[in-house]
Amino acid sequence: MSKGTLFLIPVPLGPVAPDTHLNPAVLDTIRPLTYFVVEQAKTARAFLKAAGTEQPLQALQLAELNEHTRASAISDLLAPLRAGHDLGLLSEAGCPAVADPGADLVAMAQQENIRVVPLVGPSSLLLALMGSGLNGQRFAFQGYLPAKDVDRSKTLKELESESRKRKQTQLFIETPYRNRAMFDAILAHCQASTRLCVATDLTLPGESIRTQSIAQWKKQTPPDIERRPTVFLLLA
Repeated sequence: MSKGTLFLIPVPLGPVAPDTHLNPAVLDTIRPLTYFVVEQAKTARAFLKAAGTEQPLQALQLAELNEHTRASAISDLLAPLRAGHDLGLLSEAGCPAVADPGADLVAMAQQENIRVVPLVGPSSLLLALMGSGLNGQRFAFQGYLPAKDVDRSKTLKELESESRKRKQTQLFIETPYRNRAMFDAILAHCQASTRLCVATDLTLPGESIRTQSIAQWKKQTPPDIERRPTVFLLLA
């Protein structure tokens, strides 16, 4: 029996209709699927209902993969693919397997020679980089930085030094309720000439993408980023 295909399905970056940011070909791929691996079943069902799945919601087979999933349990999530069924992988927002636990599932699928098909959709990281005006030829995504003040300040200084040395844009994110603390730490520990882009609520009605030097940011009222999805970008 031939194996199924693992489709990496993007979802909108916020509470907007799927057809706002997903092209028709992506929606046409989603609708016939029965098997899915998702971060949270409740929000995934809401998305699939809005996307217009051809299956009754109660007939969909949703398995969760998130920070609580044991590494030893991930292999079992490939069972539908091994049985010849196509499977959709969904993140909570944006593109799956990027800053997302779905990467582990993709890695196992690759090891088993299962076909993996990434579908086109919104990526907050690329959108932020595109709109920042910073170096788009050389960049690195650092994920989440340390939460503790001492470790975070050390990491920020290291990233700034690496950016200066390589002329490389550094991208990172933070848990939304700690965004202001991250912003304040950047201003406190990075040099005045370093450029900082703060990209918030990308693709949403309150979208904001602003790039200034640290010196300029210090003269401004802090941006309204608390509890709003934000990407930070640095270029020294």
